[in-house]
Amino acid sequence: MEAILKQLDLLMQALPGGPATLALMLVFVAVFLAVVGIASLFGRDPVRRRLAGAAPQPSAREQRNGAVPQLRAVQDRESKWDDLLKPLEKYFVDQKEGAEGNVRQRMLQAGFVGPNAVRNFFLIRTILAIGAPALFLMLLPSLGSDMSVKKTIIVTFGFGLAGLYLPGIWISSRIDRRQAKISEAFPDALDMMVVCVEAGLGLDAAFTRVGTQIAHAHPLLAQELGLVSLELRAGKSREDALRNFARRVGLREVKSFVTLLIQSDQLGTSVAQTLRVHAAEMRTNRMLRAEEKAHKLPVKLVIPLVTCVLPAMVAVVLLPGMIRIIRIIMPGLG
Repeated sequence: MEAILKQLDLLMQALPGGPATLALMLVFVAVFLAVVGIASLFGRDPVRRRLAGAAPQPSAREQRNGAVPQLRAVQDRESKWDDLLKPLEKYFVDQKEGAEGNVRQRMLQAGFVGPNAVRNFFLIRTILAIGAPALFLMLLPSLGSDMSVKKTIIVTFGFGLAGLYLPGIWISSRIDRRQAKISEAFPDALDMMVVCVEAGLGLDAAFTRVGTQIAHAHPLLAQELGLVSLELRAGKSREDALRNFARRVGLREVKSFVTLLIQSDQLGTSVAQTLRVHAAEMRTNRMLRAEEKAHKLPVKLVIPLVTCVLPAMVAVVLLPGMIRIIRIIMPGLG
């Protein structure tokens, strides 16, 4: 690390202007990328232009309702955004085999189901990794701090690492929060599904009904169940829709629930009985998780008790004796 910093120090000294020259170089790179993106707006693919020209014309009713201008505005914004980011995708998006699939899995579990979620994640991470150090170097002269070249390089490198890793950390925390909410809501939804199936509804209709009923109390799980219903209506098989549901959520309870439903469907067993047994197991697991958190509470309370309460108690107990020693015993000894 010392050798690298020494080489960078020599490089900064060799550059005329030092950090200011490096900041100008980074600004030049950012402006070049922006110009490439803006140029892509005016050099659209001819295939896209022909397809846009051959698009179906809206009906008179849609034109009277005023929905066509809004729809065209949304489509124009999405098209311009895609055209802006498309040239940068091959440079900044990880093209390794399996990398996009892993990131796609994480984005689905975080709740980003759009087709461009992976590309936007890579581009945002790249922009932060380049833009945060460049912004720091541009603001450094105005801050008035007399930082050495070595400290400037270390802080700039730290900003680059922060911009590179903070999006992934935020995605991981979003996945954890989302999974925790879905895990808390899943037993209630399963109980309601048991009631719907025993009342005579089919499994597909039960997904739609439960998603509608729990939309206010548990919106995340209701959204996932609504996606399952939409996939079933679109023509996907029940097995594929359920496996996509388990893949989007990523919870062990949901995966076991999906496996149980698929096996029941393949073997021809009673779905109502299967759901009833699984719902009882989910309630037991939720109770066990609550008891586990309650048992961890005394251990977690030890740290604030030792650091905050115990010193105050020791001071209250020993302070009168210390005052007595200082006032009576210490003068006698002197």
